[in-house]
Amino acid sequence: MGSTFGQLFRVTTFGESHGGAVGVVIDGCPPRLALTVEEIQRDLDRRRPGQSAITTPRDEPDQAEILSGLFEGKTLGSPIAIVVRNVDARPEAYADLKDVYRPSHADYTYEAKYGIRNWQGSARETVGRVAAGAVARKLLATAAQVEVLAYVKQVHAITADVDSSQVTLAAIEANVVRCPDPRAAEAMIARIDEARRAGDSLGGVVECVCRHVPPGLGEPVFDKLEADLARGMLSLPAAKGFEIGSGFAGTRLTGIEHNDPFVVEGGRVRTASNRSGGVQGGISNGEDVVFRVAFKPTATIRQPQQTVDRAGHAVTLEAHGRHDPCVLPRAVPVVEAMACLVLADHFLRQRGQCGG
Repeated sequence: MGSTFGQLFRVTTFGESHGGAVGVVIDGCPPRLALTVEEIQRDLDRRRPGQSAITTPRDEPDQAEILSGLFEGKTLGSPIAIVVRNVDARPEAYADLKDVYRPSHADYTYEAKYGIRNWQGSARETVGRVAAGAVARKLLATAAQVEVLAYVKQVHAITADVDSSQVTLAAIEANVVRCPDPRAAEAMIARIDEARRAGDSLGGVVECVCRHVPPGLGEPVFDKLEADLARGMLSLPAAKGFEIGSGFAGTRLTGIEHNDPFVVEGGRVRTASNRSGGVQGGISNGEDVVFRVAFKPTATIRQPQQTVDRAGHAVTLEAHGRHDPCVLPRAVPVVEAMACLVLADHFLRQRGQCGG
């Protein structure tokens, strides 16, 4: 019912933000893949709350527990269950919201669909995605040396100057906003802190580069690689837009300006430019896969907002609780995780259909 993603590398997330735990079940991971809980923890630590003054103060260690699917440090081929216990849940902080529809939240739409809702909910479901993405990352790195890196490209009106082909993990992790452009990062941090102090929030753009993606991944009709990447990214909380390669900027070019000429380098076919973003006809061409995801401002803010309650009465809402003034810094590892899940699934599909 919408909680499962992927065809061959298949993940199902579970849990609520203020319940006992969150987690994921991974089905279809090949056997004999060397895997440690530390590799999963590394990515979870980058997503977890309470990292800095510009993120939510909720204090969750997000310690991963592997419950099944692993024996003597290797995957068995059976389902891998990973759970993360909630230790700093404060459901009472949301009690005054149980009869109110928060603006730009899923309160009204979820209740309209199911007739019930958990008014304590948040984006903590992404813990399971990041844990599963860490497993997918290890599979991709082991089988094809694929590297996936995401970073903050834009916060509000501040845009970083970043060359996706040269960016490194060290540069991304050098500051709390996860922007590899130091000057832009400094301005972003100041702008986020300004919004936080004003009880407001900001949105922005995360860019992601996937290197060493082998040519041939993706299906040419409904399951195009960029279509599945878009589906995965737009399933993320607060995601509102997706573009790959030149994206919307490509609409301002002519065909001769936009086309990527083919060349031969080192005995293999390459493209002289990469406006396609590494995908042509829905199939990877061996160049870097480069895409961007737009995230809206965090919906929960401390400023008064007009809304209605479940009885249809107009009310003024002043939200409480612990929330990120900007989701971008913590969205970076989540975008990476979803990219890894899509690529791992298509890698296994390509191997299953065409061999290799």
